[in-house]
Amino acid sequence: MSPPTLLTHGKVRLALHKLRSGSGRALLLLHGLGERSPVEPAEALKLWPGPIFSLDFTGHGESSLPAGGGYTAEVLMGDADTALAHLDRATLMGRGLGAYVALLIAGARPQGVRGAVLCDGPGLAGGGARPGSPQIVPPDRSAVPPPDPFALAELARDVRPPEYATAFARQAAALSGLPRPITICAVERAAWLRAVAAEPGVEESTLGEALALYARVP
Repeated sequence: MSPPTLLTHGKVRLALHKLRSGSGRALLLLHGLGERSPVEPAEALKLWPGPIFSLDFTGHGESSLPAGGGYTAEVLMGDADTALAHLDRATLMGRGLGAYVALLIAGARPQGVRGAVLCDGPGLAGGGARPGSPQIVPPDRSAVPPPDPFALAELARDVRPPEYATAFARQAAALSGLPRPITICAVERAAWLRAVAAEPGVEESTLGEALALYARVP
């Protein structure tokens, strides 16, 4: 994999990896909690016609670490917004934690996000709908480089009220101009995702069907 493009979000350096060239709109991959960008696109993505990029979230992969933690899904939404501004417009595919971030940025930037695909992966449920007690999780030393342990601890317990998530789904449906701005491919059903699944403009399908749909939208 070639060296990443380095983007700036506040005081953090973000690594945006180009996994493959292509013609047309970009597909931006958002990884799960504790993960990093893949070296190459998965086989399931081979039919996407445009270039494929993957973003290392703050505290993950080749992106830098903030001093003292302070991780929230909204901070990572800012990471995704920074990448989206660099790409101009993109279709998003998020795994786990990345799926939740994809939903948030689809509602916050409905004209820039041309479809968001929500998939299973680490960190999908977060901390549920209510706050809990703080917990420090030791880092996985097998990862190179390892994710920030503060990211693992804080984002695993990130509060995700269903009514908060549905507000972003409704904004995407109202302002994106797409009849189906969000597609769920996940099997797991966290409380926030069950609520989003019931919203207009949100449907369930296979990953291949979702990508074929969004490859055709303007």
